[in-house]
Amino acid sequence: MENQFRIPLLGEKFPSMEVKTTHGVKKLPEDYAGQWFVLFSHPGDFTPVCTTEFVSFAKNADKFKELNTELIGLSVDQVYSHIKWVEWIEEKLGVKIPFPIIADEVGRVANQLGMVHPNKGTNTVRAVFIVDDKGILRLIMYYPQEVGRNVQEILRALKGLQTADKNKVALPENWPQNQLIGDKVIIPPAATEKMAKERLEMAKRGEIECFDWWFCYKSL
Repeated sequence: MENQFRIPLLGEKFPSMEVKTTHGVKKLPEDYAGQWFVLFSHPGDFTPVCTTEFVSFAKNADKFKELNTELIGLSVDQVYSHIKWVEWIEEKLGVKIPFPIIADEVGRVANQLGMVHPNKGTNTVRAVFIVDDKGILRLIMYYPQEVGRNVQEILRALKGLQTADKNKVALPENWPQNQLIGDKVIIPPAATEKMAKERLEMAKRGEIECFDWWFCYKSL
């Protein structure tokens, strides 16, 4: 029982839970098997910063879908509040919210996922969880209530995770616009002396590029 609400860690299975949303009851992560999803919390409905975030998520929803990824919002507001807020956004701002919003009225999900930080109040902070198509938690971000998120950064991180998985590589800072190696990707470091020498030979042949045996990179 003591581990009931331990915050899940990167690389672990996302905890199974049944949630009430504006699109009906859903079971996570089972209902999204074979798809990635981004679960993000917001402090409250009918608040300015959260509204700007939801508009941006909605306007970029197709980009997430192109990456086989669904969006899921969450706050501790009631489902009726979510519905009215979504209607207000569409009526006043002309933006339709296409993704479900979890109504975590008793805070069960928020507490289980570490979304409530007591020093920041009783509402959820701006948390982001990226879960892959196997239900594994791959990335966690936390923002305070007073700072809105960058949806483009969430998209960048999502694409980066999928690119790293597909190509068995690592990605540099701000990929694909890194100031040192541009849109190239980093080859995992050599694990043996033999592999280190082979890397440098590959660089001499122009097959890859290296600053040294432990820092090699290539184009995709």
